[in-house]
Order: sequence, then C-alpha cells, then structure tokens
Amino acid sequence: MVRVQIAIDGPAGAGKSSVAKEVAHRLGMTCLDTGAMYRAITLKALKEGIDLHNDKLLIKLVQNCNMKIEHNRQKGTLIYLDGEDVTDKIRSPQINENVSIVAKSPGLRKKLVFLQRELAEKSNGIVMEGRDIGTNVLVDADYKFFLSASLEERTRRRWLEMRDKGLNVNYKDLLKEIDQRDRIDQERAEAPLRAAPEALAIDTTDYTFEEVVETVLKTIRNEGC
Repeated sequence: MVRVQIAIDGPAGAGKSSVAKEVAHRLGMTCLDTGAMYRAITLKALKEGIDLHNDKLLIKLVQNCNMKIEHNRQKGTLIYLDGEDVTDKIRSPQINENVSIVAKSPGLRKKLVFLQRELAEKSNGIVMEGRDIGTNVLVDADYKFFLSASLEERTRRRWLEMRDKGLNVNYKDLLKEIDQRDRIDQERAEAPLRAAPEALAIDTTDYTFEEVVETVLKTIRNEGC
C-alpha cells in the first residue's frame, strides 16, 4: 500500500474527521485534516486582530507563521502554530464561526493547498479530508468519497460533541451557524465545496460511525487497495 491517496470531502458535521482518522488507522496510513490548517490561521488572525476578509493580510500572515503538522495514530492531526500546540484551541466556537470566512481567501487557499500536496507526496499513503480534496487538492486521488448528512443531524452531532467538551452551545444558534458555513463553503469563488463527479457519495444521516467506516473500507478493498 505505497503512496495511495484517499480523499474524503463533505460539509461540517458529516463525520469526515472521525471517519478519515479511523480509516487511516485501520489501513496504517497517515491522516490529514486540512480544515485544521485553516482553523490555525483563523486562530492567529483573530489573535492579531486582522481583517478576516483581507486576502493580502491573510497571505502575509501565513507566510510569517510557523505551522507544523504531525500525525498521531490516536489523536489524528496535531497542529503546532509558532511552537504552540493549538490542536484543541482551534475547535472553539469562535473558530467555528469564522473559519469559513478565512477559508474563502483565494491566496490563502493556494498557499495551504501547496503545503497539503507536499505532505501527500512525502507520505507513503494518506487519507486527506476537507472540502476540496477530491476536486482541487488531490484531483488524481486513488479513491474519493463525499460524506453528507441532513443539516439537523449534522447540527445534533456537533452539539453533542461540543457538549461533551463542556461547551454550552445553543442548538438553534449552532444550526444557523452550520447552515451559514455551508452557504459560504458552497458559494466561495476558490475551490467551492462540491462532490467530485467520480466520488462515492455517502449520506451518513441514518448510518452508524462503524457502518460508514466499513462502507469506505469495503469500497477501497474491493477496488484493489
């Protein structure tokens, strides 16, 4: 299983991160959550009070920061920003509310996509998840999947996840936030959220986590990985 590339895309709350991490673990491959990279830049931009809509300032920000990405079999993608482990900090409600705005930046996306492709080339096989992996980052990926679920189910999952972390979030407010993120991701000019034509679409609304993982693995194994 050398240099196999697996792309998993989908909207917020569809289960991309957990499924990608588990699939990578079972196949003995590296997993990269590309969304974590955008979250890290969002965190730094908010800290420095930078206009999140200013493409030039965001490009300058990423050029002047030190971002280190590590893969951990148990925890998945670990993000270090300027020497600090920000893996947990980038999952805050404030980051959730602003990351899609930052991710709209065409110049920033080009910088991060370059890094993502570089990481894929250096790996001996990678499961990469995000919103434009199959359509933009790894267009020649060996396997492509697009996970989705109803807005209500994705909100429920994210609400439970945040509650388990001790965060008090209003369900209705969270639903509006995710709905807005969907629109921003789908309507942005640079690499919008959409399924690659050749991707296997999986609606995870009524599936258990294990059923989704097995569907992905079965497809890969049946096709020769």
